Amino acid sequence: MSGHGGGAVAAVDLGATSGRVIVGRVDGRAGTLELDQVARFPNGPVRLASGLHWDITGLYRDLTRGLADAFRREPRIASVGVDSWAVDYGLLRGGRLLGEPFHYRDARNEAAVNTVHRVAPFAELYRRNGLQFLPFNTVYQLAAERDGGWLELADSLLLIPDLIGFLLTGTQVAERTNASTTGLIGVRTGEWDLELIERLGLEASVMPRLISPGDSLGALRPDVAADLGAPAGIEVVAVGSHDTASAVVAVPMHAESAAYISCGTWGLVGVELDAPVISDAAREANFTNEGGVDGRIRFLHNVMGLWLLSESVRWWERDGETIDLPALLAEAAAVPGEVAVFDADDPRFMAPGDLPGRIAEWCVEHGLRAPQSRAEFARSIVESLAAAFAGAVRDASILSGVDVETIHIVGGGALNGLLCQRTADRAGIPVLAGPVEATAIGNVLVQARAAGFVSGDLDALRALVARAFPPTRYAPRV
Repeated sequence: MSGHGGGAVAAVDLGATSGRVIVGRVDGRAGTLELDQVARFPNGPVRLASGLHWDITGLYRDLTRGLADAFRREPRIASVGVDSWAVDYGLLRGGRLLGEPFHYRDARNEAAVNTVHRVAPFAELYRRNGLQFLPFNTVYQLAAERDGGWLELADSLLLIPDLIGFLLTGTQVAERTNASTTGLIGVRTGEWDLELIERLGLEASVMPRLISPGDSLGALRPDVAADLGAPAGIEVVAVGSHDTASAVVAVPMHAESAAYISCGTWGLVGVELDAPVISDAAREANFTNEGGVDGRIRFLHNVMGLWLLSESVRWWERDGETIDLPALLAEAAAVPGEVAVFDADDPRFMAPGDLPGRIAEWCVEHGLRAPQSRAEFARSIVESLAAAFAGAVRDASILSGVDVETIHIVGGGALNGLLCQRTADRAGIPVLAGPVEATAIGNVLVQARAAGFVSGDLDALRALVARAFPPTRYAPRV
């Protein structure tokens, strides 16, 4: 792998529970890749009278403070890139936000699903957009927005990372990997499906022009650059702005024989392909075809993920108690005998609240002994996630034709040794865990390649990741 000498970039990585600003230093000639986290801040939903929203103003305040810290620490930063969770968006008119963006877990989407499917049945939607059914996909949110009368007030719609990019640069665009999660992009064309948009009574005029990872949004606005202490002309570069698209860039895998699990709040389980799979079997298995960097397809299934554990812990801590998660997982690993394995994808686990109570309720309904202690609940969650992950890997292999020999777990789940081991055990396939910061690494690498600090295709980028962040191997136990 070569490049034109090393350099630094700033990655803004926004997750559903926290955000980070990371400085990445990359030198393709030397084969080095380093990350320096300069800021971390909480993120989460805010319940207003109108429903569950994101505090986008607070999020922008926190990330710009983080960027200011980054420029103080590393004055040679060449560009900024932003990734976030998918599907959510802001509506604007005249460049002004019409309200705080809705959170994808808001209940308003439920009625909109039937509204959309009456016009375009799910089987047809799948042929057109290749997306698994999730009740919060942007297409359903926009139907709710239309029915509430808000869509007609807007002259533009920007997905969360594109909204941040607009606030930084003044440029309104839609980056393709995240746009592919809206349900309004043709799975074969990669362009807005204008006929579907019109049939659903949505406004094609609010959809911005599409750009690809590596494209520039333009320079920071002069006032923003001044606030950040950044040199004039620093560009914001589109990355795989859907955080999973960035994470998959940094999976140190051979795509022809591997599956990946990007494991954080959600567990995204799948394989990387050259072309979509939109068969009836893929639709029935609820697999999605989302855009990846360099035109690849992320063929995957959403599993509820570590949300099940983090929300359970939050529930237990609601009266002020603090739970030591590593200690809880150690206790979970020591639980003797079998524990209940529940359906991690059951919709009842989607909303915030008493997840332990809902897990116990599911177990009783299905004739299983409900967990009795926090350690048993944690073990039950881990076993259920491992079972769901192993099942999704098997389905991905069968549906795509990829002969999976290795499972790569990246993201926060790579730190959960019990989850990694039990996934290997249940799948009967070795698990390679790491890097933990895959999303930020993928963000950094796409920027670094655009800047000429590194060159090559995804295989070359992944080889650099494997050298810089060697994964931990978990062999399946007989």
